[in-house]
Amino acid sequence: MDKFVLILLARPLGEQADQMRAEARELMRALSGARDAQCSLDALADLRKTDIPLSATSMETIHKRLTEIKDAAEQASFTKTMRDRLSRYLDYATLSLERWPLKAINFDAVADGLISTYRRARQLLPENWVNADAEHLHDLRRRVVEHRHQMDLIEPLWPRLGQVWAEEAQRLRNRLGACQDLAVLISLTAPHQPLAHWRSRLAPVIEARRASHLKTAARLAGRLFAEKPKAFRRRIAALWSARQVKKH
Repeated sequence: MDKFVLILLARPLGEQADQMRAEARELMRALSGARDAQCSLDALADLRKTDIPLSATSMETIHKRLTEIKDAAEQASFTKTMRDRLSRYLDYATLSLERWPLKAINFDAVADGLISTYRRARQLLPENWVNADAEHLHDLRRRVVEHRHQMDLIEPLWPRLGQVWAEEAQRLRNRLGACQDLAVLISLTAPHQPLAHWRSRLAPVIEARRASHLKTAARLAGRLFAEKPKAFRRRIAALWSARQVKKH
């Protein structure tokens, strides 16, 4: 079950949707160790695109340590018990989807959900992007991801511009995701952490790369969330009305 649809249709679907979202969150938390380990490797790959002041030998050693961390985290997370939980959840979600009266949900309910996510994302846009903390940016990224996937539902109303919108949202998601990856990597350079030895050389490069991503993210977000929520809803309503007129 797509969690983004669950968020969008939480009100009309009621308690069952809330329960499924809660279980999905629990499953994601249980797999967070493996996810964070992969994030650190992605951040290292991102840093390789810059002039990083480390030798090839040091970079290979760092990559090896991060890979070992990832392998250990995956081994600890993806147990038979966890695989069984995931399988049961997916089976239940598939069965639920077949039974839910999705065709009975009207456009206003969908629009309300879309605008709610849009508003939440817009409210999280930092006044000062460079000084925004990692947790704030992580929350913003979650809202952007939700918005990006929910907008897929109305792309047929808005074929050309909708595709551009989705691409912009995906680019913003990627930039914020890169910042999250870098936050995981810098945490591994703290005292007594696996990459502590390289902190003095990694920290400035990580900070510079983060600033570059945030500069682009601020520009993308400014375009994507330029409209106030009410104006955005009116736009969606107008698209829906035009589609209904065309059908009839």
